Amino acid sequence: MPRGRYSLHDPHDHTPLGEEHFHCAPGPSGWRYVAQRTTPSGDHAGSIDLALDELGRPIRLEVNAASWQVRGAAIDGVTWVRTDPTGTHATEGNAPAHAFTGTSPAFLIATTRLLNLTPASPSTRVRLVALTDPALAPRTLDQSWTLLNSETHATDNGPLAVDEYQVSALDTGEQHTIHISGDVVLAAPGIELEDLETPPSTFS
Repeated sequence: MPRGRYSLHDPHDHTPLGEEHFHCAPGPSGWRYVAQRTTPSGDHAGSIDLALDELGRPIRLEVNAASWQVRGAAIDGVTWVRTDPTGTHATEGNAPAHAFTGTSPAFLIATTRLLNLTPASPSTRVRLVALTDPALAPRTLDQSWTLLNSETHATDNGPLAVDEYQVSALDTGEQHTIHISGDVVLAAPGIELEDLETPPSTFS
């Protein structure tokens, strides 16, 4: 069960946004990721609990930030309920999308599980519902994912398989690269892996 800490920053001006303390693990029905977020000063800033099925679809998502909450799952596309900080209003939403995304590294792992690309796979288009910080406002977007390279590196704990993906935003044309090993993001725009107590899990 990988357990560690990511630091988060603005990918454009590198302003620190805080940290995400996580643990995750594959299980008999898929994969689960649980994390707590803190501000740069160390205060609690939110949480995420994401469970995927064996095909990488979100079967349960709960995100909390700035007293906002979103609960969602893959039902008729993706469906969610967003609750305001006072708890008096809840709005339901649905979109013909494949999964959710956001600033948590969990969503990058989830998308790779959903797409299940190989280096021989063509670029694959995916529609996602992004939950934007800090109010968790949903926004539908389209991305193209390509697995550029998959390499194995020798480490003190044995071989480490690292996948390099290119992600393109289809509305703006902006491209970026992410590096993932198993169920841990090694590097991505706005995300740095600061601490990892156990090696990443491997998926069959």
